[in-house]
Amino acid sequence: MQFHTTPLPGAALVDLKLLEDERGFFARAFCRQEFIDAGLEPLVEQANISFNHKAGTLRGFHYQLEPNAETKFIRCYRGAIWDVIVDLRPDSPTYLKWFGAELSEDNRTAMYVPRNFAHAYITLTDKAEVLYQVSTAYTPGAERGLRWDDPALGVEWPIQPAVISDKDANWPLLSEDEIKNGTRFTPTPAEAR
Repeated sequence: MQFHTTPLPGAALVDLKLLEDERGFFARAFCRQEFIDAGLEPLVEQANISFNHKAGTLRGFHYQLEPNAETKFIRCYRGAIWDVIVDLRPDSPTYLKWFGAELSEDNRTAMYVPRNFAHAYITLTDKAEVLYQVSTAYTPGAERGLRWDDPALGVEWPIQPAVISDKDANWPLLSEDEIKNGTRFTPTPAEAR
């Protein structure tokens, strides 16, 4: 695998290192030791598949609060998506900055999403299928979200959403206080139990 840094520290794009011959190619799609060597958390607790009927389907932004924060490893193996992450670490120099990249069956690129980042994508093709490997099981009480169109984030989407769930369309906008002190991204004492 080939690891590429992004403008957001801790996040990475991962390309396959193809071993090709007349049959086609072989490539390692995941290797615990290679992730460790690249300084990335290699834990996989759960794997999920997301199928999307139509181009313009938007999913996210999703994240989970500590102690259930997740790392994610995202690969689109059918069609194409534009994958976006947002740094939610209040002490980070890139706090509330975003990064996006196209992941597709043609480029075979994957996105490594560190813990305490929000994640979303919009499909660029019909019938896009996405595989997520995550480090922590889904925990409903720890789930949170950001609005895809929050002006405080200023994400530049390549297309407008045609399909979005009510939940994702209605996450609350960030308030000025949350932007300054990161309170939305820190569990309350009751949530931390």
